[in-house]
Amino acid sequence: MSVFAAVLPVFFTVFFAELGDKTQLATVLFASGGEVRPMAVFLAASAALVLSTGLAVFVGVFMARYVTVIPLQLIAGVGFIVIGAWTLYQHFTAAS
Repeated sequence: MSVFAAVLPVFFTVFFAELGDKTQLATVLFASGGEVRPMAVFLAASAALVLSTGLAVFVGVFMARYVTVIPLQLIAGVGFIVIGAWTLYQHFTAAS
């Protein structure tokens, strides 16, 4: 597989997953507040995303040495379900 063919799916998956994400909304709020220059917001948010992505890659490579892909996918799937259920629970208990 060429580097280009390997990079495109990762790029588009992460790009579309980040649209409207809490991170992007926080960046919009910082940029629209007027207290911080837009270039400073861009640089700080970019650096934070690069570091957090680097950490995720490091953890993924480390975990792949000790756990096969299927349990990792299962753990990630269960994690997303738990977070979603917790978010729904908080929403409906706060509304009442």
